[in-house]
This record gives sequence, structure tokens and C-alpha cells, in this order.
Amino acid sequence: MIGQKGIPATYGGVERHVEEIAVRLVERGHEVDVYSRLYYSHQRGLYRGVRIRRLPSLNTKHFDAITHCALSTGDSLWRNYDIVHYHALGPSVFAGLPRLVGSKTVVTVHGLDWERGKWGRLAAWFLRSCEIPAIRFPDRTIVVSKTLNEYFARKYGIDTAMIPNGANPGTFRPLNKLKKYGLDQHRYILFVGRLVPEKGCHHLLEAFRKLDTDARLVMAGGSSFSDGYVESLEKIRGGDERIIMLGYVYGDVLDELWSNAYLVVQPSVLEGLSISLIEAISHGKCVLASDIPENMEVISDCAVTFPARDVDDLSEKMGRLLAHPREVAEVAHRCRLHAEHHYSWSRIVDATEAVYLDLIGGRRHPVGLPRSARAKPRLTVVNKTG
Repeated sequence: MIGQKGIPATYGGVERHVEEIAVRLVERGHEVDVYSRLYYSHQRGLYRGVRIRRLPSLNTKHFDAITHCALSTGDSLWRNYDIVHYHALGPSVFAGLPRLVGSKTVVTVHGLDWERGKWGRLAAWFLRSCEIPAIRFPDRTIVVSKTLNEYFARKYGIDTAMIPNGANPGTFRPLNKLKKYGLDQHRYILFVGRLVPEKGCHHLLEAFRKLDTDARLVMAGGSSFSDGYVESLEKIRGGDERIIMLGYVYGDVLDELWSNAYLVVQPSVLEGLSISLIEAISHGKCVLASDIPENMEVISDCAVTFPARDVDDLSEKMGRLLAHPREVAEVAHRCRLHAEHHYSWSRIVDATEAVYLDLIGGRRHPVGLPRSARAKPRLTVVNKTG
């Protein structure tokens, strides 16, 4: 796997996506390499059977991902990989190069990155232009949502493979490391994700500050080349001691947060297919989410929704749920059942593996070979996040 920030994933939905798929492919007998950025992961050698290859990057907002992707692609050309798998629009510009040395290539589009608020005009233009390479350069294009599938079909007449994100069943952990924040004494509303404009964090802070409650709001996430936006969130926070900004958390601490949250809020105005949202319902949490199509695709009718960007409605819904714990319990139960039926990583790896094996067999579309007939390819995934 080449180009993602790295594994083990500490933050980033694409990193989590890649780690979950890579580890499971190894368990099925494949060889998988992951290229990591030096600053993100210090893991060397093997991680859960996955080989880590660390390369440098220009660690700046505009050049971090693209330089790492270029170096990783160059390195991969000499390693005789069967599959090179690029994630996101930007890296797709490299998807033709491994084909020159006999590798098959795949691009997964996790979202329309050019819509993200952190990019200026030139960067947004470049990313939007990368839609063409994403569908023309690889042997196969995957998207993570029905919304993206319909977008590419409508705009380009392209039949993409739709393979969503997934989540593991939630593991309950009692409060331990988080007691120092008083979360054992107060109910808390949880947000998990990068602090970037498209996540709608400013709407959540504004809505929460309207509430007369002793509940806490926990923001678990940090900057993604968005320091100015994070500073604006601190201004909205205004010293409100009920709002706890934890930065990025992972591992046992993140499990503690999921396990003990009263309510999870997903206020996004733009998504691909949110792993955080899938994890929330997998932990059996009551979810309050904005009604953008990508969120609705995840939750269907199991959760509570509010109109995207509507601060007043978001505030009213949070207040209602805080006042009605029985409704929260009912919604949480529906969310868990929905996750169990729709977001198994095993199913997602089945679909991804089928795409790989189909390409190696020389066919354009997966046909579901019986496992006994499947070769075990060497795989590399190239992705760009942030």
C-alpha cells in the first residue's frame, strides 16, 4: 500500500480503510505492502503481517500527499506488484505508470476532494481535473458511496464499482483515562473527525452553546492543514468549560469515548462515506446526523437527522435527545442492528478482493471466482489524504 499517511492508523478515514483491508488481505494469504509517510508512522518492518515501506514527503498542505505518492509510485515500479491501488482523486494522475511495467491499477474515490473547504482555487481546480484520470487511467475505478456512483455515471457515463467503508463491532471500555476530564460525572455528546470546514464543526459548537445543560461536548480530532479553522473554532468555543477539545485520539482512549458517549453528532456538510459515522452506529450509539446524501446512505432511517447547516434545528434536536433518554436508547438499538447488517469489513474485503482477482484474470468486471481457483497476488495500494 503506497501513499496513505501510514499504518497503524492514528487518524484519517482513508488510513483506517486501508489498514482494515490490508490486514484482512494478508490473513487471506496475499502479500501486501504499505508505503507510509515518515512523520505519520514510525512503524517499520511488519505490522500484523503487512510490510511497511517508509518514504519521505514534502510535509506541506499542497505537496505532502502528491510528493509521497510520486516517490512511492516510482519505488513500486521496481517491485513487480500485480496490483497498484490508488485512493482519492489526486493520486490517480499516477495510475497509468504501473501499467507500463505490467501491473494492474485500481483507483478508489473516497469523495469529491475539490469540494473540501481547505483548498484554494488552484488546488481545487487540480483535484477536480483529476476526475478524468481517476476513470481513464486505472483498469478499474471504485467509489465508496451510491452518491459517487451516480455522480460518475451521470457526468461521465462510467460504471464504477461501489464498495463502501466498514467498521468493526464496538468494543466496550469503561471510563479510565478520560476520568480526568470529568466525563464519568457528566453525560457527553461526541464528535469524532478532522477539524476541517466540511465537517461542520462550527455549526456543532454554535448549536451546543445555545443549550442550557450541564452535559459536555467532546471534540475528538485535530487540524488537517486547517490551523486557521481550528483557531476559529476556539473563538466560537469562547472559554466554555463544557466543551472539551481533545485533539486526535486513538486506540483505547477512542474506544472509551465511543463506549461511554450519550449521543454522537455528525454535522458534516460534505462527506465521501464517513467511517466515523459507521463506527458510531457500530458502537450502538444514538446518532444525530446532518441530512446530506452521503450520511443518509449510511444511516437510512435508523438515526435522527437535521437539515445540514441548520444550527437552530441541530440545537433543538440535541436538547430534545438530552431530555429523553428513552428515545436515545431506542435510536441506539436501531443503529447497532443497522450496522451489523450493512457494514462488515469482511464483506468489503470480499468485494475488493474480487476486483483484484478479476483484473489479474484478465476480465474487466468481477465474476466471483471460487476461492480455490484464486491466485494470491502481491498488492500495493496508493492513496492520498489531507
